[in-house]
Amino acid sequence: MHALVERLYPLCRSITGNGVRRTLEIIAESVPLEVHEVPTGTQVLDWTVPKEWNIRDAYVKDPSGRKVVDFAESALHVVGYSVPVSATMSLDELRPHLHTLPDQPSLVPYRTSYYAEAWGFCLSQETLDTMGPGPYEVVIDSTLTDGHLTYAEHVVPGESGDEVLLSCHICHPSLANDNLAGVAVAVELARRLAERSARRRLKHTYRFVFAPGTIGAITWLARNRDRVDRIAAGIVLACAGDRGPLTYKRSRRGDAWIDRVVEHVLRASGRPHTVVDFSPYGYDERQYCSPGFNLGVGSLTRTPYGAYPEYHTSADNPDFVTPEAMTDTLETLWEAVEVLERDRRYLNLSPYGEPQLGRRGLYGSLGGRSDTKRDQMAMLWVLNLSDGDHSLLDIAERSELPFSVVADAALALQRAGLLKEWTG
Repeated sequence: MHALVERLYPLCRSITGNGVRRTLEIIAESVPLEVHEVPTGTQVLDWTVPKEWNIRDAYVKDPSGRKVVDFAESALHVVGYSVPVSATMSLDELRPHLHTLPDQPSLVPYRTSYYAEAWGFCLSQETLDTMGPGPYEVVIDSTLTDGHLTYAEHVVPGESGDEVLLSCHICHPSLANDNLAGVAVAVELARRLAERSARRRLKHTYRFVFAPGTIGAITWLARNRDRVDRIAAGIVLACAGDRGPLTYKRSRRGDAWIDRVVEHVLRASGRPHTVVDFSPYGYDERQYCSPGFNLGVGSLTRTPYGAYPEYHTSADNPDFVTPEAMTDTLETLWEAVEVLERDRRYLNLSPYGEPQLGRRGLYGSLGGRSDTKRDQMAMLWVLNLSDGDHSLLDIAERSELPFSVVADAALALQRAGLLKEWTG
C-alpha cells in the first residue's frame, strides 16, 4: 500500500485530465477497472461536466534565470485549473497570484480554481520572503478545453443484488493522506475480496468507485440513478494513513446498517476511535447522503479533513503516512466486511424452553476459545433472539458480545439442527 502511495504521489491529478487517467492506469495494474469518460458539457444532476484541464509545465523565473517556483518539483506549485500564462511582470503585479501559508512558512499550500478561470502559483512563505522586485518570467503551459471527466469502477460480484459501495476521490495532486492512502487501502481491500470470492462466493457485491471529488460522485450518481437502490451500505474512504485514531462519520440516516456495523467493529476491537454525526460538509458522503438519494453511506478516516496541520500542504507527503496506519484502516474495513457478509436472521427451531445443549455437544463445540462462558452466553442469546426479527448484529449489540462470537455461535447451533436461516 505504501509503495502505491509513493508511486502515485508525483502525478498531477485534478478533477479531469491525464493525471487522473494515469492514476487509474496504475490502479488497474492491481485490480481490473471499467473506465468511464463523460464529455464536457454533459448535464449531471444540477451540475455540468467542466472543461478538461491538462498541464505540461509551469514556473516563475527571477532576473537571473533561476526558477524560484517550479511545477516540475511539485504539482502543488500551480493552482489547479490555472489557465495558460506567458508574461513578464514585477513582484507587485505577480503578488495577487501567489499563495502561501504565513503560519506555516516552510510549507506549500494546495489551492484550486475549478469553476472560475484564473491562475496562480503556490509556494512557501520562506521562498516568497526571498523574492526581489523582479521582473519575473511567468509561464503556465496548460490547456483548458472540451474533453472528458474520467472515473472508474471495480466490481467484486456476490450472490445477491445488494451492493456495498466503497468510494475514493482521485482528484488531488501530491497529497499522500488526503487522497492516496484511501486509494491504496481500497485497492488492497478489493484484492482481498477477490481472493476471498475465489474461495467462497461473497454474499454481497462490492462496488469500488474511484472518481474526482464532488463532480465525480455527482456524475456517478447521475449515471446510476436508476440503480442506486441496490446500495445496501457504503463507505467513503479518505485520510486513511496518518497516525491518528480512526474516525467514523455516520450517514445522514444516523442508524443505517453501515453505521451500526462500523460502530460495532470499532467498539468491539478496542481501537481508539471517534464516532461523529453526519454533517453536509466533508467528502463525497454528502453527495451519496443528499436528501434525494439518502443512501446508507458513512465516511471512514483517521484524523478528519482539516484537523491535522499537514492537511492540504506539502507536508502531506509519503513520509506522513505509515504502513501501520494503512494496515489498521484496512483491517477495520475487513472486520466490517466480515459483519456485512455474516449478518443475517435465524429462526430458533426449538423455541419452547431452552434446548439441551450439553447432549448435543455444543458446550465444547467452540473449542480453542479461552472464554467458554462467553461462548455459552452467545449461544443462549442467539437462541433467545432468533425469532426472525433480530439479526446477528442486533444480537451482538444487545448482548454486548463481539459479532464474530455471536456469528460462530449461530453457525454451531445451525449445524446442530437448532437454527435455520430466516428467509421470510
